[in-house]
Amino acid sequence: MRKDLGSIPAVFPMPVLMVAAYDENGKVNVMNAAWGTMCDMDMIALFISEGHKTSKNIHTSKAFTVSLADKAHMAVADYFGMVSGNRVLDKFEKTGFHAVKSAFVNAPVITEFPVTMECELAQVIKTENFHAVIGKIVNVSADESVLSKNGKVEPLKLKALIFDQFQNGYYVAAGKVGQAYNEGKNI
Repeated sequence: MRKDLGSIPAVFPMPVLMVAAYDENGKVNVMNAAWGTMCDMDMIALFISEGHKTSKNIHTSKAFTVSLADKAHMAVADYFGMVSGNRVLDKFEKTGFHAVKSAFVNAPVITEFPVTMECELAQVIKTENFHAVIGKIVNVSADESVLSKNGKVEPLKLKALIFDQFQNGYYVAAGKVGQAYNEGKNI
């Protein structure tokens, strides 16, 4: 028997994305954003409020990075989602994390997070219902510790956080269950 739950955000899993940008003075700000997705092979869409400090920084710098949060850095990833850069000016410094400037865009790469997409601002879409930042991915960098023998990111090594909107929990993938573009061949 099914039970009606009403109108709730019911997409699972959601990524835990760390979005970082410099402000007008070159100061790093990072936010935790679950509402983001690929929108083309080299484009990412982030549905984030225009009022976020990071959103303002993206509008100013025209560049940003998107890192995949991982289990090893869950507490700081959660902190980046709990604390606003509009209210806590030294938010990034309080974590003790480190940033280096991307060699590809004017944005910080947070070195503790193992996979980072380095993006140029391609477009901002504003409607009465949402504010979307669209980035062109010009480079992806990954720590060697999360790469497989073939040089690609290995999801089970990455231990990327998955956000659960039902109970506000964080999870990681437990294992591979099939091969895409293969499992349905016999139907």
